[in-house]
Amino acid sequence: MKHIAFAVPGDIDTPTGGYIYDRRIIAGLKTLGWEVDLVGLGDGFPFPDASTLACAQKALNAIEEGCPLLIDGLAFGVMPEIARQLALTHPLIALVHHPLALEAGLSDVQAESFRHSETDALSHASQVIVTSPATARTLVTGFGLPGSRVHVVLPGTNRLKVTSRSKSERDDPQRCLRLLSVGSITLRKGFDVLMASLALAKDLPWELTIAGDLSRDAHAPLQLVKDIERFGLHDRVHLLGTVTSEVLDSLYLDADIFVLASRYEGYGMAFAEALAHGLPVIATTGGAIPETVPSTAGILVEPGDVAQFAQALRRIMTEARLRAALSAGAIEAARSQPDWDQSSESFSILLQSFLR
Repeated sequence: MKHIAFAVPGDIDTPTGGYIYDRRIIAGLKTLGWEVDLVGLGDGFPFPDASTLACAQKALNAIEEGCPLLIDGLAFGVMPEIARQLALTHPLIALVHHPLALEAGLSDVQAESFRHSETDALSHASQVIVTSPATARTLVTGFGLPGSRVHVVLPGTNRLKVTSRSKSERDDPQRCLRLLSVGSITLRKGFDVLMASLALAKDLPWELTIAGDLSRDAHAPLQLVKDIERFGLHDRVHLLGTVTSEVLDSLYLDADIFVLASRYEGYGMAFAEALAHGLPVIATTGGAIPETVPSTAGILVEPGDVAQFAQALRRIMTEARLRAALSAGAIEAARSQPDWDQSSESFSILLQSFLR
């Protein structure tokens, strides 16, 4: 029997890329014949209090000795002592979406604390799975992990959404272009940069829809609303919050351009979905984004650079031929992406190789 315990902090149904990855991989493993025990670690990660850590340790200690244990990195990185103890009794695997120390908005003290804690915790994992080659390199060069213990399983997409995008009305230079941004409203996603950049393109015909969880950050959603008002964009920016997968799919299909000014991405599942929908992308070079979005599919600028991002917006919005070329490049790039069945199969093969 292929059997593993999969430990996740918070609510597995949270609508963020990391949780979507966890859900899809768990579902895929079950389809492939794995028995997967979902272990809840409680809320508050990656800033758990003593009570949350104690409850998480109790839940993990209840797992049968010798059962392979995979722990999501949002919790794993702040549990070095618990990881040390578990490694004595279980094959211990960490799943890192992106290092905790690289989250935007941390103080220097918080970032250094996360780096020290995560380095310690990861040293006790027998194997580590990450979601991009960029994150793998970061763990090797920045956290001291040997490359032989770090393995990449890319997220899947619901490929392919489109094979081409209609040109009928899209070449009209007077048409209002539909921009789409998808991501939780946090500082790391760069919505402050996006609003400032769009403010420099108010003379062009566009409107933006933002779909993303408003509950992941106490400050960023309030700042986004303030920026929308400050730049006079309230009639052009539509903030939807969390939407269903059906609504999200329709947003991708209706959009002309995908825009997101993330400061860092461990992979960027929203970018992969944008490519699968044939959307030209405007984004940054933060983290793994250049590995997800090739130059044939989008324009990438340095994170935090408002002027460059605004220039990229203006180019793509005013040059119909460029939009068409990047759209074709997005569709081509999507062909090389795995679907979720392939990602789950890769994950399963890795687990079996770990446990031999």
